[in-house]
Amino acid sequence: MDIYLDNAATTPIAPEVIETMLDVLKNNFGNPSSSHVFGRNAKALLENARRTIAKSINCTPSEITFTSGGTEADNMALRCAVEQLNVKHIITSYLEHHAVLHTIEYLQKIFNIKVSYVECDEKGNINLDHLSELLQTEHKTLVSLMHANNEIGTYLPLKEVSRLCKQNQALFHSDTVQSIGHIPFNTNELDVDFITCSAHKLHGPKGVGFLYVNKRNRIQAFIQGGSQERGLRSGTENTASIVGMSKAIELITDDLAQKIDKVWELKKHMMNLLKQHIPSVLFNGETSLDKSLYTILNCSFPSSKNDGMLLFSLDLKGIACSGGSACTSGANTGSHVLRALKADTTRQSIRFSFSHYTTKEDIVNTVNYLSELF
Repeated sequence: MDIYLDNAATTPIAPEVIETMLDVLKNNFGNPSSSHVFGRNAKALLENARRTIAKSINCTPSEITFTSGGTEADNMALRCAVEQLNVKHIITSYLEHHAVLHTIEYLQKIFNIKVSYVECDEKGNINLDHLSELLQTEHKTLVSLMHANNEIGTYLPLKEVSRLCKQNQALFHSDTVQSIGHIPFNTNELDVDFITCSAHKLHGPKGVGFLYVNKRNRIQAFIQGGSQERGLRSGTENTASIVGMSKAIELITDDLAQKIDKVWELKKHMMNLLKQHIPSVLFNGETSLDKSLYTILNCSFPSSKNDGMLLFSLDLKGIACSGGSACTSGANTGSHVLRALKADTTRQSIRFSFSHYTTKEDIVNTVNYLSELF
């Protein structure tokens, strides 16, 4: 039995993306910065990909900067805001990905900026009144709050946060790594300053992503060198992966409403089956479609003889899932998100995450095996 329910960690690459990348690797190996025909062909592919990606989130191509992934994009947004845009105060939460939290800790140490943490409830919802209070400051402020939590799936109300930021002349950065490609996105309606994407979260390749920078923000080079990416991020672009990311976004946003319906039905089915077979199961974070990402379900299981071995038991059975963010799973320190939510430490929590490749059979087989363990 091979069941993959860890799509929040990484998604399988779509077959069409692999074909597209292979074609680029074979036939368009030129350096996009070269002036000869090989370079011009690669440059054309690069800029076509940029236009496709920009269209998917309704921005201009010049607002897209290609990066090595979501972590670099988050670093670029946060560090450029402090180092170049004179930000002296960052408002964030304890629920953020470590790509954000650790970068903010670094900036606080090096630049002595003020850092405030907005309150949240037990479901991971941000306290907007507290955020409004924190925004009452004379310091230039950046708010950095993720759109969909990568461990529990709870949504941030982007429009409300954007409105508060605009009212208080604050910049707004949102880590949208889990949500880009999975929900309709329109930067014109959201009025954000920075958002981030990682291709491997939406059936594209690893090691590539992008940072959206609203054109009203003028930033300079984050990585020095050859002045690629309009001088913002030096280094020869990974043409094949960038084109692969563009293809992945094109594929996943095609018939997106149908994909959402399918995966949401799978998530609901798993919740219902779990409640039938393991009545004491609880769910961390929000679970409704309007408040939670339909691809993530974080389950809290009662204490049992398998305490501490649940993930291992599932893995032995061929069921892939996780206890939290894949980026820190090797640390064996537990989930910082669940700690911040004051989750019951006597219960073991497992994150199941789905894609449109997930089947109903995967869900049924997983729950049937789980029911044997409790």
